[in-house]
Amino acid sequence: MPPESDVTLTPDLISDCERVLGYVFTDRGLLARCLTHASAARTRLESNERLEFLGDAILGAIVCELLYHQYPESSEGELTRIKSVVVSRETCARMIEDLGLMPFLVLGKGIATHDQVPMSVLATAFEAILGAIYIDGGFESARQFVLHALGDDVERAADCDIGVNYKSQLQQRTQRAFGETPSYVLLDEKGPDHSKCFKVAAIVGERQFPAAWGASKKVAEQRAAHNALATMDGETPPHLAEETV
Repeated sequence: MPPESDVTLTPDLISDCERVLGYVFTDRGLLARCLTHASAARTRLESNERLEFLGDAILGAIVCELLYHQYPESSEGELTRIKSVVVSRETCARMIEDLGLMPFLVLGKGIATHDQVPMSVLATAFEAILGAIYIDGGFESARQFVLHALGDDVERAADCDIGVNYKSQLQQRTQRAFGETPSYVLLDEKGPDHSKCFKVAAIVGERQFPAAWGASKKVAEQRAAHNALATMDGETPPHLAEETV
């Protein structure tokens, strides 16, 4: 028998968890299973491991589809970089804490008594929850959950290319060279409300640099700043706004 957990998933606790998730299960047994770690299950088949296996694949598919549509001018390499950040074990583990799901996890005594639950346990729970929502409500329900949970992480990962803040670089450079602070102008926007793209150009003094598209104004501004820096260096702007969006 596995060690007994401090958490008992009563109907009231299940309801509380559903409110946190923003999703009501038709099959509440799926929710109970995806919250139950192997250390607290009678058998491994009654734990969240199989749902985690499924959720991992579903998460990758949803994030890939999201990136494909939201970043139409990004290369395969850039999309892969963003995805690797968003679907990482660190991000999935943090989601359990950020969403307030820790009180609902059913863990064995050996894990539950630790000051800090291992990252792998938390990441498994998040992916299992996604797998359970997919089984219970289908792809669109799973997609909405991912957008709710990870939408900001996608934007943050796309906002900086490997930690480079191009807006800050451009501001420092133009202030030093010209005594000017860059501004950014919105030139165009396209797409439905849930996946808009924005076309932005950086302006320094009276000079407007090549524009760039982004899935948010913040992302578009970073890319416009990158274009400006490249142009000032006599290089080809890396984010061509002429590409089809």
